[in-house]
Amino acid sequence: MADVHSKEVRSYNMSRIRSRNTKPEILVRKFLHASGFRYRLHVKALPGKPDIVLPKFKTVVFVHGCFWHGHTGCKYFVIPKTRTEWWLSKINGNIQNDEHTTSGLEKLGWRVIEVWECELKKDRLSGTLNELAKNIRNNGNTDN
Repeated sequence: MADVHSKEVRSYNMSRIRSRNTKPEILVRKFLHASGFRYRLHVKALPGKPDIVLPKFKTVVFVHGCFWHGHTGCKYFVIPKTRTEWWLSKINGNIQNDEHTTSGLEKLGWRVIEVWECELKKDRLSGTLNELAKNIRNNGNTDN
């Protein structure tokens, strides 16, 4: 099945997709900052350049888009009907990269928390963010 957009339109659409500073990521960052957490962003020295790094708690947070990271069982992860093989290859590659990154961070002693885009929708937002804060605090560094 051919693409429904011209090559130029598809190229433009894809160029508008951000890899950092996405709306879900900014929601999480604003909440964490308002809750008293201090963090660094996209630390290049760590595997996968985590979205949010909380050094005090030796914790990193990745805010994943459900489509791009293949969130199994999620209504936002729908495999496109055009160029299906290419998309599956791309998404499966992202999943493998996520696993490799998580493994590398854990070997370095970092705790990895993933927050999915669907968990930040209005009906689940406050519960997700409160759970995130609790998770960071409860499993954080005990010598603080």
